[in-house]
Amino acid sequence: MKYVDEYRSEADAKKFVAAIHNITTRPWTLMEICGGQTHTIIKFGIDELLPKEITLVHGPGCPVCVTPLELIDKALEIARQPEVIFTSFGDMLRVPGSNTDLLSVKAAGGDVRMVYSPLDAVKLAQNNPDHEVVFFAVGFETTTPPNAMAVWQAQQLGLTNFSILTSHVLVPPAMEAILGSPHNLVQGFLAAGHVCAVMGYWQYPPLAQKYNVPIVVTGFEPLDLLQGIYMTVKQLEEGRAEVENQYVRAVTFDGNQPAQKLIGQVFEPTDRPWRGIGPIPASGLKLRPEFTAFDAELKFDVTGITAGENPVCIAGEIMQGLKKPHHCPAFGKECTPEHPVGAPMVSSEGACAAYYQYGRAEVRIKE
Repeated sequence: MKYVDEYRSEADAKKFVAAIHNITTRPWTLMEICGGQTHTIIKFGIDELLPKEITLVHGPGCPVCVTPLELIDKALEIARQPEVIFTSFGDMLRVPGSNTDLLSVKAAGGDVRMVYSPLDAVKLAQNNPDHEVVFFAVGFETTTPPNAMAVWQAQQLGLTNFSILTSHVLVPPAMEAILGSPHNLVQGFLAAGHVCAVMGYWQYPPLAQKYNVPIVVTGFEPLDLLQGIYMTVKQLEEGRAEVENQYVRAVTFDGNQPAQKLIGQVFEPTDRPWRGIGPIPASGLKLRPEFTAFDAELKFDVTGITAGENPVCIAGEIMQGLKKPHHCPAFGKECTPEHPVGAPMVSSEGACAAYYQYGRAEVRIKE
């Protein structure tokens, strides 16, 4: 495929693998932030090509996976309302709440619809003035600009029947929470290229300096990841802790300034609980006061709903790089894509889904 095949060249991959082997002299643990990167690593067996000294662990870069259980329950409560058209991207429909999921609410008669853009939900609100239309606004910085645009456009149109259930999270505070943990194992980061395409990487140098950890902005194809791993290991072996950009074809230091401006106009930072991890200060986004009319939590009075995590699921430990999916006793047994216990088995970016899909049920020993 044009513009993809060149990033999947077997010959070039072998050169990068050899280069990584040549420079590696000590054990290193690296974390890729994005779930899309995780799936590429597992699908193409990149982790199995590396020297035995290098361990790749999987970060909290799956937005569906880190959405708190209580927020899923709030979505379910809103979606059950007879006057509501509840809209969402497809991944969220099967994420389990405390007792059920959005697909089951739909099967029971709720008007739950999958959309491909938050602007589709705005159009639904325009075309259905006798219904409340709610969009489940989930994601990292990558998906925040279109959700901000949907709210801004709804305000410009004077729509009073449109709102969003906000579940936006931010990457840098999550990285700092991992690095600041007494249990941290991560010595180098492969930063999420798509997030940085929007936000740039101007936020990362203070983290690299404070925690003495290399951060390499990395893309999503096999050669991107191999080059990002090489750049990270090279820094570690040389005793450097800098921010470098592997994904130069898509990412600049400053990022997309108009998108950042729009995010700042509509949203502001807030403390946020992460599913399986717990609260992280200033790690989420909420609507600014001038846009609270579009806040579904307030409109439907579901702010008081709380929920406890399923004790069987170890998603939090997986997303902090402390364990891998096959360490979970429920993996592939009680927890499968057809009957998921936790969100990482549902999402197309979830680490558990990657391990299940690509046959990583057992620990593989590197030769």
